[in-house]
Amino acid sequence: MLAQEPVIRLSVFAVVLVAMALLERAFPRRPQRLAWRRWPANLGLVALSSLLLRLVAPAGAVGVALWAEARGLGLLPALGAPFWIAAPLSVVLLDMLIYFQHRVFHAVPALWRLHRVHHADPELDASSGLRFHPLEILLSLGIKAVAVVALGAPPEAVLVFEVLLNATSLFNHANLALPAWLDRPLRWVLVTPDMHRVHHSELREETDSDFGFCLSCWDRLFGTYVAEPAKGQLGMVIGIEGLRADEQQRLDRLLLQPLRPEG
Repeated sequence: MLAQEPVIRLSVFAVVLVAMALLERAFPRRPQRLAWRRWPANLGLVALSSLLLRLVAPAGAVGVALWAEARGLGLLPALGAPFWIAAPLSVVLLDMLIYFQHRVFHAVPALWRLHRVHHADPELDASSGLRFHPLEILLSLGIKAVAVVALGAPPEAVLVFEVLLNATSLFNHANLALPAWLDRPLRWVLVTPDMHRVHHSELREETDSDFGFCLSCWDRLFGTYVAEPAKGQLGMVIGIEGLRADEQQRLDRLLLQPLRPEG
């Protein structure tokens, strides 16, 4: 499985992206003005991020896990945890790490400028789940790498985590109308589109809520869960004031946006 890591990740990514795009078209949650015109820049960001990661750390988080495993590094190997415990525990703990990383990127001004590129999207759909500044992606890899070594996470678990993280990011950013009978029970386990959409509100108290990407339990446990936006799913305003204009959605503007002090 690990030998096929790039194929697995790319295949799951492509299938989920196409599925979300089709479902959004069939069951849209909110009307969109720009819609597909935002996709070239959002896809351009993920392409540049992938290129940067290949240049800086071609083996990625899975490669770090393989390196640590070969040397017996990490807490879980030191405790003698069997694979059937170490693997699922690693996936859960890494997901919790991403939750706290997300909170830190909101709290630290310099990091918020990078993360603001993601929040400045004036509309929300599956492509928004790819819209992260390349430097934020590189920093995130560094944080994950430290955690993977510290835990001694099995490489297979790291691969599962990475695939889940990418897939759920596409899902929970989708402009997808889930029926209430499905959304209500599902959000007890996973972050649903309606739950995560609150996080993209222009209201700061709503932006600083619902930080989870995959598992929804962290927001409930740590007091950052908001069930619905104050203005409702259709009335809420998405994005950041001053960064919603069409010209601000160009790839070059997104790459330079962290240099802008306002927001």
